[in-house]
Amino acid sequence: MNGDQAPNNPVVLFNPQRMRQVHRSVKGRHTRERLFRWFCVTVACSSVVLLVVILGAIVAQGMTRLTGTFLTAPPSPNVDEAGFFPPIMGSLWLLVLTAVFTLPLGVGAAIMLEEFKPRSRAIRATRSFIQTNITNLAGVPSVVYGIVGLTAFASMFGFFGNELSPTWEIGVTYYDQFYNEADRVLLVPVDGPQAPQSQGKSGMTALVDGQEVQVNVIGIDAPWPDDEEVAQRTLRQGDLPGRISESRRYYFRLPFGRSVLTGALTLMLVILPVVIIASQESLRAVPASLRDAALGLGATRWQVVWNVTLPAAIPGIMTGAILAMSRAIGEAAPLLMIAGIVFISNPPGNLMDDFTAMPLQTYNWAQRPQREFHDLAASSIIVLLTVLLCFNATAVLIRQKFQKPLS
Repeated sequence: MNGDQAPNNPVVLFNPQRMRQVHRSVKGRHTRERLFRWFCVTVACSSVVLLVVILGAIVAQGMTRLTGTFLTAPPSPNVDEAGFFPPIMGSLWLLVLTAVFTLPLGVGAAIMLEEFKPRSRAIRATRSFIQTNITNLAGVPSVVYGIVGLTAFASMFGFFGNELSPTWEIGVTYYDQFYNEADRVLLVPVDGPQAPQSQGKSGMTALVDGQEVQVNVIGIDAPWPDDEEVAQRTLRQGDLPGRISESRRYYFRLPFGRSVLTGALTLMLVILPVVIIASQESLRAVPASLRDAALGLGATRWQVVWNVTLPAAIPGIMTGAILAMSRAIGEAAPLLMIAGIVFISNPPGNLMDDFTAMPLQTYNWAQRPQREFHDLAASSIIVLLTVLLCFNATAVLIRQKFQKPLS
């Protein structure tokens, strides 16, 4: 090749134009990175500021009504006497019962779906169908679960009578309640809620101040007895009673009716898909090498699950449970279908008692036009958030206590 001839493919050691393009590209990427970072910081700070403003406004409005009377008294039309105790206890009953029903069922379903995978094609198809439905149920509106709970638990599809006339009961006694002219209450035992009303008859057995007595019936125009002991157990002909019931701690019936048990089972349906999915993800996060090592040492599949997989997955399972219970405590739509906005002056005493919850009472106060009831609603929100934080803190402590390092 001639020395004066230029090479066909010359090597360019320095290209200023190319370097300027590279510099502009790198500078543009850095600029976009800074803008995105500032955007994320701005959105996060705005969210925090908005949350602080909302909570500050609620606290400033609600602290004026947050007194000892508010925490211990029942709701009342009188703003100064209105309290929040029955809704607090109703929500605590709901939370405890929902956790008792949901966590074992949800974790057990997740273990069955993840750790005991079937080999048969038909069973695998069934498992895939169940998994798809669990995923879909997690996005169903909660009010739909309220309708399901009202039909399946409150009335049990009409298979066991109705709410006013249950098919089977235990732990309850029904009375016909009479008031006489001596300001005494006479309770006449009856067979059930649909039994005919008692007619005043002489010699009929009744309870007066817890003591069995023989009822003395006199005519409408007859003079009232002067003897105090006789007057206490005297009724006039034509007196009409009212039907009441006295239930014990172990009271149970079929169907459940609009009871706190029905509310807890309905909330179980709401959060069960969330618990199952969160538990499945936690079980998948456990390294397969731990299972293989345990199986190699001769452990059975259940021993691997109970001693290796489940302890390692507990932190994630508890995190999912905390989020699910946080959703349950604030649900109002399904409980509105079950309990409605009713005046409840006493907290639940057994599983079959009527109930109200904190979101329902808060909604009741917030929808009223008077400003004083809006202050009560703000106070109830403070109590609701406090109960939620305490419940979540307890769950976090349980998670930390049972957390074990993967080894």
